[in-house]
Amino acid sequence: MYLTVILSIVLTGCGEVHKQSTEDFITVDVTKKYPQKELILQDLFDVEYIALETNDDFLTQGFVLSVGKDVLLVKNNLNDGDIFIFDRNGKGLRKINRKGQGAEEYVGVSEIELDEDNNELFVNSNKRILAYDLNGRFLRSLPFKEGSSYGSIRNFDKVSLICHDNSFDLEEGADKSPFVILSKQDGSILSDIPIISQVKIPEQIRLPHHDMVVVVYGQKFPFVSIIPHHNSWILTANSSDTVFSYRPDGRMMPLIVRTPSIESKDPAFYLYPVILTDRHYFLRTVTIEPEARGTNHIDTRAVYSYINLMYDRQEKTICEYTVVNDDFTNKVTLGFPERKGNNEIAFWQKIEAHELVDAYGKGQLKGQLKEIAAKLDVEDNPVVLLAKYKR
Repeated sequence: MYLTVILSIVLTGCGEVHKQSTEDFITVDVTKKYPQKELILQDLFDVEYIALETNDDFLTQGFVLSVGKDVLLVKNNLNDGDIFIFDRNGKGLRKINRKGQGAEEYVGVSEIELDEDNNELFVNSNKRILAYDLNGRFLRSLPFKEGSSYGSIRNFDKVSLICHDNSFDLEEGADKSPFVILSKQDGSILSDIPIISQVKIPEQIRLPHHDMVVVVYGQKFPFVSIIPHHNSWILTANSSDTVFSYRPDGRMMPLIVRTPSIESKDPAFYLYPVILTDRHYFLRTVTIEPEARGTNHIDTRAVYSYINLMYDRQEKTICEYTVVNDDFTNKVTLGFPERKGNNEIAFWQKIEAHELVDAYGKGQLKGQLKEIAAKLDVEDNPVVLLAKYKR
């Protein structure tokens, strides 16, 4: 039924959905058991390691927020307000801290979007987006539209941001669009991106301002709602069966369709894209059991499980997968983190210095990673792994 709706509907305005055949998108049964497969990270991506410089001015827990062509933006897990700027060789350039309660200050740093073309960075904080230059000088404030809560802010073009409005997945957000294009100058909405939604699901999913999060026993299970993919954006809303591809000219096409429908299953199943390459779509299913469903509040006693799936566009097959980092001789597995990448980098991940020092001492490293670890001290800043799309 829902496939028929997708193939026939045409939405007016910014989010126009064009007719297309069922061969143009994939269908994933979220309840099916798929065969297992082990993958090698280096077969999928070009891997680069960056050792973050360590000195008295640059001591960081190494939580990477954004990576550009020339710089990395890094913060601590603590809400201390520090933003560290390193170059792509890991050299510390400067540290910014504008934490405070003032009009030109942020309450905390949960998400930053780097705009290297304009030498600006955007900090998402407390119902507004604050723009600074790369020296930390305040430029302007972009207030949220009343009743909205923007998360997963991304560069759309030189003059605008694309954002997910987290309030869409609440009952009172029924008349909203889940995605909007915002002006980088004043935060005004330049256009809406509507998406078909079967059912609002506010109880199972917690939506903080930085992105969408499933809350389980007080722990957060995040996923990224906006993923860059070549010259388009992959858009995911919890309450839709379909993951869409949205292009700068306003065309929006179904990319992945889940079955059965989100409103037909108990326990609740969700399907999220994580990384998309030319050949592979890396996906994740999350299952939230019936006892997790609250009534008028977020139930932190939620029970969930998740499965990593990969769709091979060449072989047209789906499998469950694990990924092994081949720079560890002892077959260290890693999960693709829910970190927003860009058109160069699929994802980034930090590796603690003490873990590398230990692995080096046991002879478990090779290549560039071994060379880096040989120079590390256990108390040094983390090493950042960049997984770059193969060209």
